[in-house]
Amino acid sequence: MASGSAVSDPSLNGVSSTPGENEYPSGFPQSICDEVPKEKYLCSNCNNVLNKARQTVCGHRYCLACVNWLVRNNKDLVCTKCKEEDPSVENDTSVLTLDQFFNDAAINKEILDLKVHCANHGCPWRSTLKNFEDHQSQCEYALIPCNIGCGLMVQRKSLATHLERGCPNNKTTCPSCSGALTLRELQKHVCPSSVDKKTTKTDKRQKNNHPGSSKKKEPCIFLDVGCPFKGNADKVKEHESCSHVGHLQLLLAVTRALQRTVNSSAERSHHESPDLLQPGQCGASHISQSECEIETDGGDPGVSDKALSLHDDQVELAVGQQLDALQQRVQVLENIISALNREVEKTQISVVALERDNYNSQHLIQHLETKVAEQHQRLVRKDIHITSLQQCISAQQDISYDGTFLWRLCDVSQRLREAASGEKISQYSPAFYTARYGFKVCMRLYLNGDGVGKGTHISLFFVIMKGEYDAILSWPFRHKVTFFLIDQNQREHVIDAFRPDLSSASFHRPISEMNVASGCPLFFPLGKMRSTKHAYCKDDTIYIKCVVDTSS
Repeated sequence: MASGSAVSDPSLNGVSSTPGENEYPSGFPQSICDEVPKEKYLCSNCNNVLNKARQTVCGHRYCLACVNWLVRNNKDLVCTKCKEEDPSVENDTSVLTLDQFFNDAAINKEILDLKVHCANHGCPWRSTLKNFEDHQSQCEYALIPCNIGCGLMVQRKSLATHLERGCPNNKTTCPSCSGALTLRELQKHVCPSSVDKKTTKTDKRQKNNHPGSSKKKEPCIFLDVGCPFKGNADKVKEHESCSHVGHLQLLLAVTRALQRTVNSSAERSHHESPDLLQPGQCGASHISQSECEIETDGGDPGVSDKALSLHDDQVELAVGQQLDALQQRVQVLENIISALNREVEKTQISVVALERDNYNSQHLIQHLETKVAEQHQRLVRKDIHITSLQQCISAQQDISYDGTFLWRLCDVSQRLREAASGEKISQYSPAFYTARYGFKVCMRLYLNGDGVGKGTHISLFFVIMKGEYDAILSWPFRHKVTFFLIDQNQREHVIDAFRPDLSSASFHRPISEMNVASGCPLFFPLGKMRSTKHAYCKDDTIYIKCVVDTSS
């Protein structure tokens, strides 16, 4: 039997190695944090600050990208941290699947509030982590690859300068020789075809201006009389046609010289003087002068045209070179504009995405604000209901069902001022009952008096109210009523009592919520309220007691 060893896939036994740096966006580097991040903020896989944290069932945290990569590339994935703590562990919580990760919103909120700074050299930016990715996409100090693929990493703010001055791939085409050259090469480039073309053009122009230049130069026909001009046939012909005055002057000078010579010979013959040289010298002098006049007056049009032609060629050559340089410059700038346009397009795409996210966020915020408003209204209604229930409970606790009620009034001084000013002349006590299913009654107090006791006495009255059990009670009300003003020193209480007037409507069954009050208008003199002997009002508080004698 053949034997051999099988090579097992390491990913089947545990967590494989971390993916390449370009395979997924890992967590945020720890170096950008102003303070050393806590352990709970670090990914269990890449050990960077968590990016979109996910928590496992076993309680450890991973970046979302790490989760996707690990689950995709590992079978029977075991939590990295659990395996570090106990290599033999392999239970339901440590073996991970995609549905065992959940979003850790609380830790994400804490991480996004971490204080961070930009890691790019020279950048002064500082903020919180939630703004870090937006800044990185726009940071002027960030290193980005050259847009046209030269392989260099340059700062975003220096991209235009790099494309214009230093990028070896930013080439333009020479309009003359069609060669691909960088800007620096273009500045030094002398195109052979352009030079040959210009030289040919110059030679052609010179040839057109001097069609007989290849032939032997011919002298002017007035050479014998002193004209020095030489040139091809056309130039000589042109010279002869435009230099009549000069030629006539030469002829005149020669004629005069000959005449003087003849006259001199005749005179010598007459006087026997052999001096014949002077007239000749004079003639030569005239000839020389005439030659000067020819040079001055007639000029040489052929020489002048040649000089003008050479000047035009030089100007045209210089203009052509400037045009070539401008075309090359335009080509370079077009390349730069193209690169910047690509950057603008990327930025516009980012802006559109951000605007869409902002629009969605605004909708979500409005929806949440509506929900909050609804919850607030519900809370208000619940608060009102709770307050009502509390009042009912308080009323139930204060209610007496035996015909006896003790009424405690605080802030007596304030109540007296309100009664004297007419702002609030009377006070009602809480309701109480003469029995569990008896008459519903209360007291009404006039601190500044009422009727005959107004301004001098405290008036205290008894009020019968409409009750739940009036239909089964015996009417009119017949029971004796006794009022007490309690002396808080327990020396001498003020007591007053009365029996109902059965003919009075105040003691018949109520038709409205309560009957007209009836009782003691001169219950207690106001002057004795602050008595030093008694303590009817102590700590600005009085106690009034009502007793209904249900036995009578």
